[in-house]
Amino acid sequence: MGAIATVREDIAAVKANDPAAQSSLVIFLSYPGLHAKWMHTPEHWLWSHGMHGIARVLSQITRFFTGVEIHPAARIGRRLFIDHAMGVVIGETTVVGDDCVLYQGVTLGGTGNECGKRHPTLGNNVTVGTGAKVLGNITIGDNVRIGGNSVVVKDVPSDSTVVGIPGRVVRRNGCRVLAESFDATHHRETMPDPVEEASIMNREGIADNARRIAELEQHVAELSALVERLTGAE
Repeated sequence: MGAIATVREDIAAVKANDPAAQSSLVIFLSYPGLHAKWMHTPEHWLWSHGMHGIARVLSQITRFFTGVEIHPAARIGRRLFIDHAMGVVIGETTVVGDDCVLYQGVTLGGTGNECGKRHPTLGNNVTVGTGAKVLGNITIGDNVRIGGNSVVVKDVPSDSTVVGIPGRVVRRNGCRVLAESFDATHHRETMPDPVEEASIMNREGIADNARRIAELEQHVAELSALVERLTGAE
């Protein structure tokens, strides 16, 4: 796609996602998220053609002027909208699909010094809320919504809503999710979840109390029957 067509497409995406958007000219001149995305195109081209040094220098210049740090090696889809822009970080091996929205303070990063693919892959039409962190070599499906300040370290299926630290799926396909089940082979990062652990302990305690109450009720019933028999015998 040509540069002019890309600019028009990105401006249309801003109008579709930002209720405060004004004219196309104002958007073109005053949206640093768009400027960072547009500058990433030549930076990525330079990186892909072996000119890593100049690509990194240009990306830092872009970061200085826009507040957005996109590694030149990252792969960015069409119509990405970075709202307010400031503090957004997109790591080296990140892949971002089409029609994604990132709010200020979002990090698409790694979890350590791993080699190879170590940053997330976002599907199409993914929205990542303010301050959220999506970390590690994980996959975020299409049409996913990630709540503000969430920390996501596990794969997320398509058509889901994720909130919390660590992030948990609370809605999927429009339905409330009360408990999650994960295939450990598809989740490379782990993080303790004290809230979930406390919830499990509470549920186990409730179940144990219910069992003990049922046993006591049975004993009471047996004693009552015995008393009635003894009373009748007298």
